[in-house]
Amino acid sequence: MDGSSDVKAPERGVIEMEVELKPRSTDDSAEQPQEASSKASSPRRESPQAPLEELCADQPLEQRIESLLMTTDRAIPESRLAEILGIAGKGASKRVLAAIEALNHLYSESNRSFRAERLAGGWQLLTLPAFGPLLHRLHEKRQETRLSQPALETLAIVAYRQPIMRAEIEAIRGVASGEVLRSLLERRLVKITGRAEVLGRPMLYGTTSEFLKVFGLANTDDLPQVKGLTMPPMAQVAAPASRAASISESDPPSSSSDA
Repeated sequence: MDGSSDVKAPERGVIEMEVELKPRSTDDSAEQPQEASSKASSPRRESPQAPLEELCADQPLEQRIESLLMTTDRAIPESRLAEILGIAGKGASKRVLAAIEALNHLYSESNRSFRAERLAGGWQLLTLPAFGPLLHRLHEKRQETRLSQPALETLAIVAYRQPIMRAEIEAIRGVASGEVLRSLLERRLVKITGRAEVLGRPMLYGTTSEFLKVFGLANTDDLPQVKGLTMPPMAQVAAPASRAASISESDPPSSSSDA
């Protein structure tokens, strides 16, 4: 009997210890998922971005816009001008356009040599065409920026018939135009606009906003009408390319002898 009681006593002690420990372990494990679930259920709230402060509000809007246009080398859309000025609301762009019109009216009355012109989807201060010879003499030494005759031909074809495949450009010009296209891509005058839905999925080329800026155009609708170059967009896209099957546009543009 003594031996059996000696054996049972440790068992009871072990059972009592397990009874005491189990509730604690279950309580701890039950609390952790609740905390995790409560953290997961609470969505993170991002504070809305506060609108920019309207700077130099004590100055006329026309002068503030003029200061921005005079110090930039690229066209700025009216929506971007309104954002920089800190003008909020639905009529912000209209206020900016009205101020630009007032500026041009002032420039015209005071016989200034420049105007605020819409260019490549934005606004920029540009000199009047009458002063072109003076500017040409000033910048006539910058010969390295001029486009070659093959580049001008290729650029004209892309501008009037975009989106267009390289095979179509070469069919019109009668020579390989891969290297010319490469140079126009490097000058950011031409860009890849997508792929044609024909055999081989050749790349399509079109002009860029830099092209509009260089040639002083608001958009491609301002291109002068040239007989033989204009073509309806839908008809151009649907027209089959005679050399599309033999020339794969997925390869880099090939070298050209006229570049």
